[in-house]
Amino acid sequence: MKVLIDTHIALWALMDDPKMPKEAEKILMDENNEIYYSTVSVWEVAIKHSIRPDDMIVDGRLFEKGCEDNGYKVLPIFNRHTFGLDSLQRPDDATKHNDPFDRLLICQSKTEGMKFLTHDSLLSAYDEECIMYV
Repeated sequence: MKVLIDTHIALWALMDDPKMPKEAEKILMDENNEIYYSTVSVWEVAIKHSIRPDDMIVDGRLFEKGCEDNGYKVLPIFNRHTFGLDSLQRPDDATKHNDPFDRLLICQSKTEGMKFLTHDSLLSAYDEECIMYV
């Protein structure tokens, strides 16, 4: 299975963070899975690090190196990944969610036929088959 990991999942994996759900760990360790990280996540980490380096101690370069060292493959951003942003399915009564990084990661997964691994409860409200909430 091809799996695109959410930024926080990648960070938890790189830092061996105890917040990492066991189910996510199992997916990451399964040799039958191809694990991808996105340029979107590198961008997100770089922006957050430049704004609040005390909160986001990893910069974009270190994040990329950690992902590569873990054997994750990079998924670059292509124009086609943006075309589905306006058609993401979410119930009208769901908590509002406007995070552009998350939305683009979901679209990348959907466009590329991947599963999107996340632990963000706001994303579980999306009515998109590609989302794997753990």
